[in-house]
Amino acid sequence: MSVKKKPLVVVTRKLPDSIETRMRELFDATLNLDDTPMTPQQIAEASRSADVLVPTVTDMISEEMLKHPDCKLRMIANFGNGVDNIDVAAAHARGITVTNTPKVLTEDTADMTMALILAVPRRLIEGATILPDGKNWPGWSPTWMLGHRIGGKRLGIIGMGRIGQAVARRARAFGLQIHYHNRRPVAPVIAEELGATYWESLDQMLARMDIISVNCPHTPATYHLLSARRLKLIRKDAYIVNTARGGVIDEDTLIKLIEAGEVGGAGLDVYEHEPAVNPKLVRLAKAGKVTLLPHMGSATIEGRVEMGEKVIINIRTFLDNHKPPDRVLPSML
Repeated sequence: MSVKKKPLVVVTRKLPDSIETRMRELFDATLNLDDTPMTPQQIAEASRSADVLVPTVTDMISEEMLKHPDCKLRMIANFGNGVDNIDVAAAHARGITVTNTPKVLTEDTADMTMALILAVPRRLIEGATILPDGKNWPGWSPTWMLGHRIGGKRLGIIGMGRIGQAVARRARAFGLQIHYHNRRPVAPVIAEELGATYWESLDQMLARMDIISVNCPHTPATYHLLSARRLKLIRKDAYIVNTARGGVIDEDTLIKLIEAGEVGGAGLDVYEHEPAVNPKLVRLAKAGKVTLLPHMGSATIEGRVEMGEKVIINIRTFLDNHKPPDRVLPSML
């Protein structure tokens, strides 16, 4: 009796052990055990041998790669929610199914967003370095290391999807007033629950907020959504928090405005040219003007395992000739 050949699945980065083990059980899986990022050439080579590619958000899957005559891919099962690393239109034109891992990272990302909303005005990172760095601490003082209260402040959320709403729920518990800009208003029941004020004009909202949180996806329409012109609308004592994608903000202009004291500060988990971080941002962090995290928003063990489980479900559903539950189409972007 012949044994059915397992599909070849190439995984570009190290995943949780339980996920990799299950992949080896189900598929002919090529794993990246030492987690060395694959080069574009290596990914292109994988596309010419694999049935399924499992990339992450840092792996660029270009139109050129997908249109290569030797490309054998039938599916790209992205290990991540955002798919701005994949030319979805080119994949769709080639008949390649693209999936992602939505919904599992909502709470983790919202937690980190709230952490930055607290950290920046209260100067938590500055304070946390005083004792470990051996700096002279004379003791409590009425006027030392003063930050700003967040209760009663206005929070402007850009992008009121699942993550934006989760951020709003947390922020409201801390006494923040919730405002938001979105392509369309949320359902009235959600707006009432969150006490949220909708702004059709992003410009008008930006000029009135104390804290601005970026929670929208990175698409061609949101690239530099916070442009130089819009950043200049922000109040001098306001803060910006970004746990979405670096490309949503004109980073160079943001740096210049913070350096000039035209923006109060920022809490950033993502950067326009990742993994490179602008040295000027690092200097601002050392000066206590910004808080920088190394893209940790979704970095929980539970979240990564759930992402892997979604990848496996999507692949198995596709291989069983059904539509994967997390299929991504060009019209959705």
